[in-house]
Amino acid sequence: MVEAKTHASKASASEMSSDSPNPDTLLIEVYQNLSNNKLQAAQEKVDQLIGAYPHFQLAHLIRGDLLMMHARPVTSFGAGANAQADKLKEMRDEAAMRIKSYRERPNPALIPKMVLQLRDDQKQVLVVDANKSRLYLYENVGGQPKLLSDHYISHGRFGINKFKEGDQKTPLGVYYITSRLSGGKLPDFYGPGALPLNYPNEWDKINGRSGSGIWLHGMPSANFSRPPLASDGCVVLTNPDFLKISALVDIGKTPVIISDQVEFENQAKWLADRQFAAKLLDDWRLDIESKNANRIFANYSRNFKSLQGEDLNAWFSKQRQNWEAWTNPVIQLKNVTHFRYPGKDEIIVSTFTQETQSGKIKTSVRKRQYWLKESNKWRIVYETTV
Repeated sequence: MVEAKTHASKASASEMSSDSPNPDTLLIEVYQNLSNNKLQAAQEKVDQLIGAYPHFQLAHLIRGDLLMMHARPVTSFGAGANAQADKLKEMRDEAAMRIKSYRERPNPALIPKMVLQLRDDQKQVLVVDANKSRLYLYENVGGQPKLLSDHYISHGRFGINKFKEGDQKTPLGVYYITSRLSGGKLPDFYGPGALPLNYPNEWDKINGRSGSGIWLHGMPSANFSRPPLASDGCVVLTNPDFLKISALVDIGKTPVIISDQVEFENQAKWLADRQFAAKLLDDWRLDIESKNANRIFANYSRNFKSLQGEDLNAWFSKQRQNWEAWTNPVIQLKNVTHFRYPGKDEIIVSTFTQETQSGKIKTSVRKRQYWLKESNKWRIVYETTV
């Protein structure tokens, strides 16, 4: 659901600047200096962190510990703070997640397994790793995703795999940004703005998932960040990170893939997987072009179901009427995308423009197919126009 709270003021200028230092880098340096018993160096780094991000509560907590260390040993996180146990745990979780994720940053030479093919006009793709509370921003360089930056995020307080309205979970899936909402038209709770996603998408709907209002958005002015599990389902970034992301994405084009765990592969394996997905779709094209009902039918799963609840036989008979009327059809597929769909099943979601030349008549339709691996055979389990 859309999270709604009101507040009057806006985020501070220093926390909105894209020139500010990376908070995770400084945090790592603080802990490195602490482990080497360099208290003064750690103090300088944490002061730099607070100077850049005045509302970073975690940094203030660490600074309190450092000041206390000059007087006596500190054996627990937040010893110098007068904070409730649950708040200390939240900040401890954030510190651990930031450090872990930053140390385990993906090799820039590797490619996220889920991003098989982007359209030429899709300049970026956002990949969310919920398990690491991290968002990776990739740019499309000659058809290949290249890591541009990565960012700490907070997501649903009850985890991932959203199923219904109000479950306070973040959905898993392949989504698109539908609009850009400016902070000036929103409560301060959202920071400098929001990027709504098209949840529930068609796959969510056919699987009975409900709810709405899943956004990427920023932070209220009184805070720099939130614990890893703290939203009602949205993906929440710091304000500087949100502004960077928002300035780059294209409404309706930029994919946002939210996964429980992002896997990476080398270029050779990625190219082979990409070619496999391309062949899967092209074989379907050739079967459609043949007008042979048996060949076409073999591409579809017995578990196929339309959004209207039709089974494969009912849906297929309607589609058959369309291509049986064709005369010597020639079919081309353009602006193709392929993504592995997050979740326990092996699914490839393919979106494309199908241009059909039948005699002197030319038609064009945008389609999306969900290919499911069943007993080592890939079949279409859902298809729709978009």
